[in-house]
Amino acid sequence: MNVVITGAAGGIGRACVEMFQAEGAHVTGVDIASHSVADEHVVLDLSDAQCGEDLARSIGDRRVDTLVNNAAYVDYATALATETATWDRTMAVNLRAPFLVAKSLHPRLQAVGGSVVNISSVHALATSPEIAAYAAAKGGLVSLTRALALEWAPDVRVNCVLPGSIDTEMLEAGLFRTGSSVDELGQRHPMRRVGHPTEIAEAVMFLTKSGFITGASLVVDGGATARLSIE
Repeated sequence: MNVVITGAAGGIGRACVEMFQAEGAHVTGVDIASHSVADEHVVLDLSDAQCGEDLARSIGDRRVDTLVNNAAYVDYATALATETATWDRTMAVNLRAPFLVAKSLHPRLQAVGGSVVNISSVHALATSPEIAAYAAAKGGLVSLTRALALEWAPDVRVNCVLPGSIDTEMLEAGLFRTGSSVDELGQRHPMRRVGHPTEIAEAVMFLTKSGFITGASLVVDGGATARLSIE
């Protein structure tokens, strides 16, 4: 099995790389960072409008069984304070890039009956102040997942995972807004903890292997979105 994973150098990306490798897959990691633990690494800025074509060219004629669109970008600001350049980069990395990469790799995925797993976020369903651009992009990714699942069935399955609070550098970087620690945040979840990147990788692997699931949105958030915020 040949797998392409974007955002491969980050916490969730690395966990996905290692889990697929444990299953015997050859993994191509894609990231703006210079290296990852993947078998092969492509340095690529996914905010570039040519990213899909550049990636397809970089991996040559290798077959692709699974694409995991995991790369993400977030900038914390109120909607009124969000600059156009920030909005555009957020949309480019979180929404446009998954579309362009999936589109460019579609012929290879179609040839082998492959699958795409997009990593969205619970912010697509319920969100917080000062994260409007990210929430909008991740909501768009859920809708894009459904649209591609319909258009590409039955040859290519397209699903998405919606992580909640996962113990990554991105989570820690965002906690400055609330002054909470990771442990304090975890205690506000029904599961009394935040998630681990491997638990998102497990969800990705499940959707990759389940041949009758397409167009699905799998929430992995420790029960956070199950609770009414007013209670």
